[in-house]
Amino acid sequence: MADKGDGEGEGSVLKLENQIAVLKYVLLFTNVLEWIIGAAIFALCLWLRFEPGINEWLTILNASNFYIGIYILVIVAAIIMVVSFLGGLSSLQENATIILGYIGSQVLAFIILLAGSAVLLDNSARDSSFQPRVRESMRILIMNSQYDDARNTLAMIQEGIACCGADGPGDYLTLQQPIPTECRDTVTGNPFFHGCVDELTWFFEAKCAWIAALAMLVAFITVMNVVVSIVLIQALRKEEEQADTYRK
Repeated sequence: MADKGDGEGEGSVLKLENQIAVLKYVLLFTNVLEWIIGAAIFALCLWLRFEPGINEWLTILNASNFYIGIYILVIVAAIIMVVSFLGGLSSLQENATIILGYIGSQVLAFIILLAGSAVLLDNSARDSSFQPRVRESMRILIMNSQYDDARNTLAMIQEGIACCGADGPGDYLTLQQPIPTECRDTVTGNPFFHGCVDELTWFFEAKCAWIAALAMLVAFITVMNVVVSIVLIQALRKEEEQADTYRK
């Protein structure tokens, strides 16, 4: 009977060790994946921040608040890259204290990811604070289109993204300004149907949607990592208890 009990105890310990090994390698895999996606977010955000054409448009249109969400996501992406690297190492160390610290960092990353994505979309998407700022800036440029600086700026924007006025060619008529040639399709000669507010919103929304989607994917992975880490800590504590019992 004693031999049978010893055998069952050893089998239970071995089974628990196998479960711990699986949890460790799941954490290692998710941290590698998290690091890769974090690096992608970091690279995309830096590209949006330093791409000359985008920077020039946002500065001219007084819409530089767009960069606030970018800055937040750059910081959190850098944190994620560091934390996911250390998290992969901590999972292999089987140290409950280190894993608890890792859980805290994942919770923090989750919160900042949500905040950064919300701020980014609020400064780039439809029905956001981005559109009123662009609309006001475009109308000021149209009202001052008799001056070379405003006229050249309008030409650059309207030719660059094939748009006309803030909300359409009607803005020129409302503000009693002639419709410029860059507002017209070179083939048909007709004014562009969509205004620059909509075209710019669609332009930035398409780019920011990818970044926000990647951020949400990382946020989902952080939740998985927290759950797996908690289970791993419980398994490690159970392993210690079984080891103490077995030694007695």
